[in-house]
Parts: sequence; structure tokens; C-alpha cells
Amino acid sequence: MVAVFGDSAVLDRVNAARAADAPIWDIDVRSYETHDRVEHYVGLFSISAKERFLARLSRGTRYEPMIRAKLRASGMPEDLTYLALIESGYDPHAYSRAAAVGMWQFMSSTARDVGMRVDWWMDERRDPARSTDGAIRFLGYLQKQFGSLYLAAAAYNGGPGRVARGLTRFASEMDGAEGEDRFFALAEQDYLRAETKNYVPQIIAAALVAKMPARYGLVIDSLPLYGYDSVLVTPGTSLAHIAAASGATKSEVRDLNPAVLRGITPPDASIWARVPVGLADRTRIALDSIPEANRRGYHTAAVSGNSATLAGFADKQGVTLKQLRWFNPTIKTTKKGRLVAGQSLRIPSDLAIDFAREIPDPGLERYGGSSPSTLSSRGIHVVKRGESLGAIAKRYGTTVTRLKSLNGMKGSRLIAGQTLRLRSGSTTTSSKSSSAKKSTAKKSTAKKSTAKKSPVVKKKTASPNKKTPPRT
Repeated sequence: MVAVFGDSAVLDRVNAARAADAPIWDIDVRSYETHDRVEHYVGLFSISAKERFLARLSRGTRYEPMIRAKLRASGMPEDLTYLALIESGYDPHAYSRAAAVGMWQFMSSTARDVGMRVDWWMDERRDPARSTDGAIRFLGYLQKQFGSLYLAAAAYNGGPGRVARGLTRFASEMDGAEGEDRFFALAEQDYLRAETKNYVPQIIAAALVAKMPARYGLVIDSLPLYGYDSVLVTPGTSLAHIAAASGATKSEVRDLNPAVLRGITPPDASIWARVPVGLADRTRIALDSIPEANRRGYHTAAVSGNSATLAGFADKQGVTLKQLRWFNPTIKTTKKGRLVAGQSLRIPSDLAIDFAREIPDPGLERYGGSSPSTLSSRGIHVVKRGESLGAIAKRYGTTVTRLKSLNGMKGSRLIAGQTLRLRSGSTTTSSKSSSAKKSTAKKSTAKKSTAKKSPVVKKKTASPNKKTPPRT
């Protein structure tokens, strides 16, 4: 199965537009290019933070054709690719202090809700293709909810609940604002966090600079396009065996399989592992010639008595305690910390260890540095996966109607990680699990912002150059 991303039609249009200095955007850029915050970030990206921005644009040349192809196929504007630029600088392994991960900076609960696997063995937030699918799904939901791409982007950053409550709370102040102007009208109020107010202007500025690099004195280095072939492999297959079977290098296999965390495919499921383009058949034949047990990146060893310690058992098996824990996320121990007899533990091979990534537990989540119990004491509830408004209302002795009123909700849909006000006067730190995140791109730019508030910018007559590119 071949999955090579790169659309020549898209690239031809972009290159032709750049050559003629007549770029084409499919998000509204021209109406807001003179907005104070947009102009501030254009200057930041093209002057004071030029080298950093260039490095991120260069990294994006590897992934942007894939992202644009997926956006186009979904009916979403292709220039939403710049959201990933602002989120992470197109870094698949970006990791924020709030435990948001990947190119699109998802929290684990939100990632699971949009169809990604996030657990001890795999973290598809790190996979450029899978995380892009998730981001498109989530942005599509937000666009339908708010009827505006820029409000959807603000909700992606600051939380759908916060944006919805703001629209309700400041409805009279925003009277007359339509379309994308509604974001800028809401941003003028003393309500959204500075990071969220600056988020959309950063996306617009990035689109302006990225599509007119010559105008700003930028020369973007291009990287090879992101592409791969896929091979179905059995549970627990070592990435080292996949590399050997395909003839690819360690770095190539690790780069194409960023979601595989422990050097082996998940022990509980077969997955499509990735190899460089053109090597699928060779890899499949070579792997089929190896007995399944030998393809695994580990063997098992039984605990024979209750007196064994974790460190002693690991030492006996020739691995470190850390390595033993890497491949055994659930180890049964007695109250005294001894291993429970009868259990079998995975003992990783040296090659599997060599391919493993030393990263935090993907299940970790933090909500603005506050624990759920601390938030609850402040009148805030963090929505867990599967919870309903009815169940939450019953837990706190209130009603669904009251909860919806407090949180400016029209419907009853909840998103894991969303925060709900439980009583009047309580304030939420975020309404989507990813709203607490601080990606590297946003931290470096939001802190430097000195732009002052400006009046709502009403849309101008569309520029003759601003048109949606034909869909192919």
C-alpha cells in the first residue's frame, strides 16, 4: 500500500503565484493584513524572528503538500496548514509544558476523541498523517459550531467552551460584526487570553509571509517530500527487524514510525508499519521468512518467587530497571514492593531498546497546572471521556439547564478535557484540553507582542487576487 504525499497541481499553483508575486489564499488574509496585530507578527516573522521562522517554513516543505492534500479532500481551506506552523513549527515531536504533543499539539484525551491511538505503546499525535486527520476532524466540528474559520481556530487554541461563552456574553458589543470579523470583535473584549487573541493574527501573518517570501527577503530551503509505503506487521514486531528487512536505516524507520514509542509495534495488535517508498514488497517477503516469535523485540520471563525485587529481576535478565519498565507498563508487586510470583514480564532485546524512545507517559495530562480536585474546589469540572451533562449535573447536585446556562452552551455535546463552570463566579482556565498548552511557536511570539487593541476591522471588498483555488 503506497501513501506518497505531494500534489503537483498544488505545487504548480503556488510556484506560479510566487513567480508572479500574486499569491492565492483560501482563507481571508487580505481583509486583515493591515490589522495592528497582523502587522506586528509579519514584522516578527520577517525581521526579528526571521531565522526561526525560516527554519520552520523549511521543515514545513516536507509536510505541507500532505497537509494540503488532506485539507482539500475534506473540503477545508488548504491554508489552515499554517495553524500547524504556529502550533509547533511542523515538529512531529513538539511537546509542551501542558503535555500537548505533536505537530497539531493535541492533549491525549482530545486526540483519542478524534480517533487517534494514544497509550503506552503508541502515540499517534506524533504521526504527521494521523494527527492531521484528527486536526481536520476537530477543526471541521468547530467550524460547524461557530460558523467561522477564525473563531474555530480561536476555539482550537483557547477552547470551544470559552469562545461560546464569550459570544453569548458580548453579543451586544459584537452587534453588526459578521463572518470572520466576529473573531476580531470578540478579541477586542477583555475576555480571551492574550495567546488566543494573538493566535489568528499569527496564522494570517504566517500565510502572508510564507506565500510571499521574496517580498520579505526570505529564501526557503526545501526538504524531500513526506512519503512512505506501508506493511502490515504482527504484534510486537521489532522496528529493528523492519529496518533490516527493508534495507532502510535506523533513522529512516524511526522517522517514518514516530508513533511507535518502545521500539516494537504494540504487543496487542497488528499495525501498518512504514518503510521508505518502494520497499514494501521487499520488507514483506523478508519478514515472512522469519518465524513470528523471532520477529518480536522481546522474550518473556516468568517470576518464580515472591522474594524477587524489580531491580534484582532486571539485573538477572541483563536489562536496567528503566528498560524493564519501558516494556512492562503494568508490573504486579506486593505491598512490600516484591514481584508477584507467576507473572510473565517482557524482556526487550538490545535492538528493541536501541529503537525505543525515552518519552513521558502519553497518558499524562495537566490542566493549567491544577489537579482535578483543586479545580473542583474552585467550582470547575474537567470533562472526562464518556461523561455527559446529566451525569455531571447529578454529581454536583445541579441541573443540566443550570450547567448550560453557566457555560453559555446551546447544545449538550462535551469534549474530553473541556472545563465547565459549576457555579456563578467561578472561572475556567481552559475549555478544551489543549487550551492549556504552550507550544514553542506560541511561547516565543506571544510574549513579544506589543500590539495595542484596534477597532473592529470590517471586511473590505475582496481583492481580485483572493480567490479559492480550483479543487482537483
